[in-house]
Amino acid sequence: MEQQYGSNLNGSNLTVKRYESREPMGQAVAGDVAAEIQRQLERKPLVSVVFASAPSQLDFLRALRAKEGIPWERVVAFHLDEYIGLPAEAEQSFSAFLRKELFQYRQPRHFHQIDGLNDPADECRRYAQLLADTPLDIACIGIGENGHIAFNDPHVADFQDPAMIKPVELDEASRIQQVNDGCFPRLEDVPTRALTLTIPAILSASSIYCTVPGIRKSEAVRRTLTGEIDAACPASILRTASRCTLYLDRESASLLAE
Repeated sequence: MEQQYGSNLNGSNLTVKRYESREPMGQAVAGDVAAEIQRQLERKPLVSVVFASAPSQLDFLRALRAKEGIPWERVVAFHLDEYIGLPAEAEQSFSAFLRKELFQYRQPRHFHQIDGLNDPADECRRYAQLLADTPLDIACIGIGENGHIAFNDPHVADFQDPAMIKPVELDEASRIQQVNDGCFPRLEDVPTRALTLTIPAILSASSIYCTVPGIRKSEAVRRTLTGEIDAACPASILRTASRCTLYLDRESASLLAE
């Protein structure tokens, strides 16, 4: 099923696609992202793609790595966020997640990793310059249980943020989600600080593909699509994006009207 949700800010539209379960949803996202990569490479030598790192993205990432014909040597990859103080080799590192699930199978031209051990201010300057040198074309993102996109939790989300990447203190709801997802055994094990691409950085991509499965995301999905466009639900800003597709399974769409 496909629906259009209009924005009350600028008249743009967000397309919503619903699927019975996670597997066909992931296959659909991978097909659409692969087609968009090819479309953009028809008019430019390289395409820049930013990826989310979360269990919610697994069906998409595994379907994407199975796709044949994507010229990965022309893809420059980024990721959305990283914990401060966590080495890249740590199992819970977001760059390690993407290397494990995607880049050990498909090698892009570059994978620019956020360094959680670097001084946060220095790392923000370094990564912002990389984003400026290769502006984002495609953003592959998710939505958190509290409505966050990347680590833009409600208390730090800024729709007019002047930065491309910034350090943030994590909302407890975000940290609890990491435990719920099985990434950490206990809340006290989850880092309290992270570096995150900002909302304007994500919205700068010409195409956004947002993958959101699971019952624990259903309320965030409802607020994203039918609530006010407000930082209390950061993902609601996606309704103002020039081109965004939201992919849901039956569980995450369960609070929406048919």
